[in-house]
Amino acid sequence: MKIRMTMPSLVTFSLLAAAFSTGSPVFLTGAMLIILLCASSILGVRRAAGTLTVSSGLTDHIVQRGDDVQLEVALSYRGLIPIAPLQVEVSAGPDKPEQTIRLNAVPGRPQKLTLPFHAAHIGVSSPGVKAVTVTDLFGLCSARVVPETVGGELIVLPLPFDVGELTYAAGDSGSETMARASEDITSPAEVRAYQQGDAMKKIHWKLSMRKQELMVRRFEEPVMPDALVLMDCSKPPKQQHAEAELDVRDALLETAASVMQENTRTGHPAKLPLLGEHPIELDKGMGMPVILEALARADFSAGDKFERVLLLELRRMRKVGSTVVIAARLNSRMVDVMMSMRRMGPYVRFYLVTFTPDDAQLLPMITKLQSAGVEVCYVTPAAM
Repeated sequence: MKIRMTMPSLVTFSLLAAAFSTGSPVFLTGAMLIILLCASSILGVRRAAGTLTVSSGLTDHIVQRGDDVQLEVALSYRGLIPIAPLQVEVSAGPDKPEQTIRLNAVPGRPQKLTLPFHAAHIGVSSPGVKAVTVTDLFGLCSARVVPETVGGELIVLPLPFDVGELTYAAGDSGSETMARASEDITSPAEVRAYQQGDAMKKIHWKLSMRKQELMVRRFEEPVMPDALVLMDCSKPPKQQHAEAELDVRDALLETAASVMQENTRTGHPAKLPLLGEHPIELDKGMGMPVILEALARADFSAGDKFERVLLLELRRMRKVGSTVVIAARLNSRMVDVMMSMRRMGPYVRFYLVTFTPDDAQLLPMITKLQSAGVEVCYVTPAAM
């Protein structure tokens, strides 16, 4: 609690000095009134702050980018001495800075407040009441009350968009492989009893003679080729405006989500390593809800340069059929690594998130990538 008693103390001291020196009851009465006023202000603020209850909650805790959500706040306190309107500090939402709202609350009667938020950007935040300041009518003292809980965690998920089906390296297309054979005759998995309709070439003759019954080999089914999605998890390039930087982050995350969703639709396995303070490798088998939430929690805190990350991922190129690279920057080193990826076998698609796709400095590198067989796609954040 803050008590501003400098001026009242000086006035009270002056009135008491005048009362004792002149013997006038008028000065003494004035001094007593000021003392009573200060005491009542302190008691009123202390009582209101001690009985203040704050509750807040979100109408929805998980939304997609572009949705609206409401924060419902309820406050109440008890006391007989009037106080000034409460100053409610509301923590930042997905697209709003921290703000202070003055609320005329009545003692003993709950006061409710509904604040709308527009989830303009992907991420995780905790909108809610950060603190409430209780002040007396004369501004002599105040108390700041911090609620034990805020409105709760708000997760704004990426909003996937349509992307073209990935192309896989020649001879490694999962759909073609599945169409050619339902079993891989080079990889026997187990043996079972013969069933009518089984091909004669599958019969295990030696085991059949030993068991005196026909036994056939079962073979492993071929798996669909993997897709590897590599997103630049370092801090995106600095933009002229903070809003533009958030737009770039949104575009990166939604492009990654869209590629993973496309692989879910086609049935191809896909992996997406997310680097940063809490690294995790997402797998299509986790399901899109888990993938979208993990992307929403991405903090873009990876310390390594993206070209180094790409270089380290070269070891996987022999095992994947398609590689997707997503970044908001492009340099000659990245170009060289992506060309090496393409030479190692997998098909490579590069998504460049930029506000200026016609940048003359980018064109030579883009042409070099395309000439090496790398598919280049542009994602403009402003158009998301």
